[in-house]
Amino acid sequence: MQLFDLSGKVALVTGGTRGLGLAMARALADAGAKVAVVGRSQPQADESQSPFLFMPADLSTTQGRAGLIERVVDQCGSIDILLHAAGNQIRHEAAVFPPDDFDAVMAVHVTAAMDLAQQSSKFMLARQSGKIILVSSVLGFQGGCMVPAYVAAKHAVIGLARALTNEWARHGINVNAIAPGYFDAGVAKGVIDDPVRGPKILERIPAGRYGDPTDLAGAAVFLASESSNYVHGHTLVVDGGWLSR
Repeated sequence: MQLFDLSGKVALVTGGTRGLGLAMARALADAGAKVAVVGRSQPQADESQSPFLFMPADLSTTQGRAGLIERVVDQCGSIDILLHAAGNQIRHEAAVFPPDDFDAVMAVHVTAAMDLAQQSSKFMLARQSGKIILVSSVLGFQGGCMVPAYVAAKHAVIGLARALTNEWARHGINVNAIAPGYFDAGVAKGVIDDPVRGPKILERIPAGRYGDPTDLAGAAVFLASESSNYVHGHTLVVDGGWLSR
């Protein structure tokens, strides 16, 4: 179990104040890490928020992200794990998808991922170790419907993890991604609650249920810990078998 022990590690989880991000932040804390969470609002009120250092930030802008990793290092002493789980979702038909909305989705999922990875690399390259985990989606492998910006962003996240791997793996930095399927939380909630689409999606999931946020705990701890030291540029799918259909 020492391979999964995160004691003494410092993690930053973006989007860690609610939903899937909160579940993964809790998992890292349970494994021993000191966890800072980033969001626009305080973590959801429950017993899990007490171990977290809350850092408010608007990740959609360069100004909002500026110096974020240095703030973590100043307050926590290090940055060992970056888990970028922040995300947003905007739906339009492709023919009329507003460019500003497209840019807004890409900014949070992709531009912020690259920016924070660069900021983290300043410390990780100097130390020759670190874990960067980006959150993609099963739509990083599919085309979706009415969500071209989200699909493009989630494909890009997988590519970014591979690109960073080619430069940083030799320096002891693991860059990987997690691709959740349909979870009863976060951006998928609207589709799941749709009385027409929801049952059709559920029928297609081999596991016979939607994901619960806690289903991501093991994947997050694995990719953040020494147990994944030779895992580079990989996208770990957690989807109840959705992509197998």
